[in-house]
Amino acid sequence: MCGIIGAIANRNVASILIAGLQRLEYRGYDSAGLAVIESGKIARLRRVGKVVELNKALTATPLPGHIGIAHTRWATHGAPTEANAHPHVSSDEIVVVHNGIIENYLELREQLQAQGYAFTSETDTEVVAHLIHSKLKGQNLAQAVKQAVLLLKGAYGLGVISRHEPEHIIAVRKGSPLIIGLGIEENFIASDHLALLPVTQEFIFLEEGDFVDLHADSINITDAQGNAVERESKTSQVSHTQTEKGEYRHYMLKEIYEQPSVLSNVLEGRISDDKVLLQSFGENAETLLQQVKRIQIVACGTSYHAGMVARYWLERYAELPCQVEIASEFRYRTNVVEDDTLFITLSQSGETADTLEALRKAKDSGYLTSLSICNVAESSLVRESDLCLITRAGPEVGV
Repeated sequence: MCGIIGAIANRNVASILIAGLQRLEYRGYDSAGLAVIESGKIARLRRVGKVVELNKALTATPLPGHIGIAHTRWATHGAPTEANAHPHVSSDEIVVVHNGIIENYLELREQLQAQGYAFTSETDTEVVAHLIHSKLKGQNLAQAVKQAVLLLKGAYGLGVISRHEPEHIIAVRKGSPLIIGLGIEENFIASDHLALLPVTQEFIFLEEGDFVDLHADSINITDAQGNAVERESKTSQVSHTQTEKGEYRHYMLKEIYEQPSVLSNVLEGRISDDKVLLQSFGENAETLLQQVKRIQIVACGTSYHAGMVARYWLERYAELPCQVEIASEFRYRTNVVEDDTLFITLSQSGETADTLEALRKAKDSGYLTSLSICNVAESSLVRESDLCLITRAGPEVGV
């Protein structure tokens, strides 16, 4: 549930970073930090607890800078301490924020210690910072990051800056969502576009394996194969006021009261004469869905619970046999696929790692077609499914 935000602009970015972290607080975290670069020097603040504590520290010690990265951390490797909080720094030169888990970090840590690197935290992320620094000899930052990530096993969304190259941010996405926010002579990265709504509504949703070299006035993206690509930008229809509590005591209460309007939004334009318009699921949906003889639903958490309810409805009303399975179990076992089976994935964000991997496995397993039910039209799950139903539930805040 960690959160990333980064900014490069022709103005001080510290307040943008703090505001972005505050908008990511709903994700859950135990520490927060930010780092900026100004006049060739790295300035970093980290605090245990809420972003308000970080903001107090920033007010007491302002950190001007035109480039910076920030993070809210949920402890995985190491306790929630200031030393373990992001960003992590290597040799007073490389600064890194990271979402995800580096599975081979202990092996890499031993190798880096043998090279003389001293570790000040228990995290897997500090390994990434030192690894990138170790690759800098005779290379620029982008080249060093590219070489470093080849050695990483696991999932990661990375934001990297260097005091020797303060004109750009390097970002990499593998198994952890990351987006770009587009401004006028300023650009941003974040793990969730909600973090950036006050400063932009134009976003690029990165795809798996994308590598980004982000400047204030330009964006260069290469795909997982190293080819230069252009990703389509999307205009968000979400107002930043939609993510505020308004008159409600907390976000969960607000979202409970929003349920009638959300149900109306889900159904609007998809039902006619008491029938579902199959075309609303996507191209060729009518032809494909008429061939379905059985259904496999895969999801995690509360989406899995929704799938369990759906099983009763599908077998009662559609009279189709239906199986429901937790994605983390499905992706690791051998599956027997019967003919004409529809593969359905459920995910609010469309970035649930186990559900995504289950879908990718299913696409090579002989299912008739795949359908995602999701709330985020630009998400990986929607992009990689044949058919989709966007729930139009609005921004998820009351997790």
